[in-house]
Amino acid sequence: MPSGRLSAAFEVLAVATRLGLTSFGGPVAHLGYFRREYVVRRRWLDEPTYADVVALCQFLPGPASSQVGIAIGILRAGLPGGLAAWLGFTLPSALALVLFALFIRGADLSGAGWLLGLKIAAVAVVAQAVWGMARALCPDRERASIAIAAALVVTAWPGAWGHVAVIALAGVIGLGLLPAAADDSSTRVRVPIGRPLAAAALTLFFALLLVLPILRYTTGAHALAVFDSFYRAGALVFGGGHVVLPLLQAEVVPPGWVTSEEFLAGYGAAQAVPGPLFTLSAYLGAVMRGRPSGWLGAGLALVAIFLPAFLLVVGALPFWDALRGRPRFRAALRGINAAVVGLLLAALYHPVWTSAIHGPADFALALAAFALLAWWSLPPWVVVAFAAAGGQAIALLR
Repeated sequence: MPSGRLSAAFEVLAVATRLGLTSFGGPVAHLGYFRREYVVRRRWLDEPTYADVVALCQFLPGPASSQVGIAIGILRAGLPGGLAAWLGFTLPSALALVLFALFIRGADLSGAGWLLGLKIAAVAVVAQAVWGMARALCPDRERASIAIAAALVVTAWPGAWGHVAVIALAGVIGLGLLPAAADDSSTRVRVPIGRPLAAAALTLFFALLLVLPILRYTTGAHALAVFDSFYRAGALVFGGGHVVLPLLQAEVVPPGWVTSEEFLAGYGAAQAVPGPLFTLSAYLGAVMRGRPSGWLGAGLALVAIFLPAFLLVVGALPFWDALRGRPRFRAALRGINAAVVGLLLAALYHPVWTSAIHGPADFALALAAFALLAWWSLPPWVVVAFAAAGGQAIALLR
C-alpha cells in the first residue's frame, strides 16, 4: 500500500474513533456529526457529494450511518479507509456492550429493577422511532396502509422469513402504487473502486445470502448458524437502527440462544452508548448460550452483521449514478421504507411493550421517558439512566 494511502487510512481511523466515542443520538444524529466533521471541519468532501453518499446509503439495506462512514472512508483512502472508518466508529460501543454482557451473563435478572427500567426505556425509544419514521416515510394514505398491513403480517407471522416476505412484497406494491419522478441531480461521486471489484462484492453478498443457510442446515455447526443469522439480519433490514430489533429478536430468542430478558437488557444498554445500534450484535454474541460465546461470539456476530453493509457499499458506489435516476427503483424503495415502519410498529408491541409494561407504574415511567425524548430532546443515554433508576424505584415499591 502506498505510504500516502496508509497515512490517510490512519487519519480516517483516528477521526472515526473520536466520532465512535462521542456520537450519541442514533442514525440521524450520526449523520449530523459526520457532516460537521467530514464536510465542514475537514473538507474531505463537499456538500453535494455528502448528500449523494447519504442518499445512496439510505437506499441500501443495513445500518445507514455506518455505511455513510464506510463510504467516506473509501472516498478518502480506498478500501483500507473504509475498514478504518468502520473499526473506529464501531469498536467503542461494541467493547462497552461486550463488557456489559459479561457482567450480566448467568445472573438472575428476573427481579432486577434496573432491568425493568431498561425495558421501559426501550419502549420509549422505539415509540419515538416509530413516530418519527412514520411522519417521514408514510406521509400519505398509500404508504400508511402499507405500514399497517406490514405490521399485521409480521405480528401474525413473526419469523425472520416473514419479514423478508413483507419487504419483498412492499417493494412490488411500491412499483405499482408509488411512482417517483426521475432524479435530475448532476453531482457525480468519484470512487477509487473499479466496477469489476464492485461486481465481485455484490456477487459475494448474494452468494453468502444463499449459501450460508444451506451450510448451516447441512453441517449443524453452531458457529455457522450464528454467522448466518446475524449476516441475514444485516443484509435484509431496511432503515437500520431500531428496525433490526425484530429481525435479531426472531433469530436469537426462539432458538434459546438468548432469553427475552437478556435481549431487552442489551437493547436498553445499547441506547446508553455512542455509535451504531447494530453493535447490539456484539452484546448478543457475548451473552448467548453455546459456542462460540464471550469475546469470540461477540466478534463473530459483529463481523457477520456488518459484513453485508461493507459489501453493499463497495458494490454500489461505482454504480450509484446509473441507479439513482431510475424512477422504478426509487418507487420500490418507497414501498420498502413504508413497510419498515410497519416492522418497527410490530416490534413496539412485541417484544418491547409486552415484556416491559405490566401495570400503571410501568406505563407512567414509559410515558415520562417518551416525553423526555420527544419533547425535551434529552440524549438517549440520559433517558436510559432515568428509566433504570425509575425501574429500580418501582421494584422497591412493589
